[in-house]
Amino acid sequence: MKKFLQYSFIAVLMAATLWSFEGHAQVATSVNPSGYGDRQFKMDTIFSAKRIREDDKMYQIGVWRRIDLREKYNLSLYGSGDTKSNGIINQIYKAVVDENALEVFGDEDFTQPLSIAEFQENFWLNAIGDSIFVKQLYFLDFKEDFVFDKHHSDMVFDVKYIHLVMPSATNADAGQKTIGFIRYKDFYNYFKDHPEARWINFQNLSKSLTYDQAFDTRLFRSVVTRFTNPDEALVADMVNPEHPNPDMQAYLDALAFEYKLLEFENSLWEW
Repeated sequence: MKKFLQYSFIAVLMAATLWSFEGHAQVATSVNPSGYGDRQFKMDTIFSAKRIREDDKMYQIGVWRRIDLREKYNLSLYGSGDTKSNGIINQIYKAVVDENALEVFGDEDFTQPLSIAEFQENFWLNAIGDSIFVKQLYFLDFKEDFVFDKHHSDMVFDVKYIHLVMPSATNADAGQKTIGFIRYKDFYNYFKDHPEARWINFQNLSKSLTYDQAFDTRLFRSVVTRFTNPDEALVADMVNPEHPNPDMQAYLDALAFEYKLLEFENSLWEW
């Protein structure tokens, strides 16, 4: 009888353990970093389209970039024809206004939501109230984190948000104007499911890509306008104002910063 009770207890214990394992099995964190385990991992699920655990970020620096859609390398995003109606700027506009699918904010802290009417006014009117054309909005800014993810031993460009701006020349030379800020995760998820909006391969249309694929593979050329620094200064603001060609020097400084990022990544594997 004593042995029977012992075996019964062991059987109950094994059944309870099996139930616990089946109901709360640990998910492979390489597949799902936020899965059940010994602890829950904090991740940015608001802005980022990537699944990077905060505890796995061994190195991180913020980088602000500008894509000039008029550059030859970026024409696939700018669109075709005179109106650029199939370009990324107009596709974002339609997602916001026609489908109300993307939430827009007036500040980079995402504390000032914009109504569709406010976004339309920012989009179409310059400083003196003149209507503009889509092709005159040729800057696409975004902020990303340059991160070393120790879990995957990889350097990652983790985009946080997109910043739509009206160039000073388009804004009646009254300075750059903010149109709105959009969370990158919202942008990424929307265009992932809208293949009609595409990075256009003018050499082979069958190989055109959706915007999420184009950003994942970095099929654009951008210039660094700012990086994390104590003064939160733009690259252009760090140039000596007495320099004979401050714009060129700012561009060279931005390139030098790019090379530092490349050198940092390369030096990780030297030893």
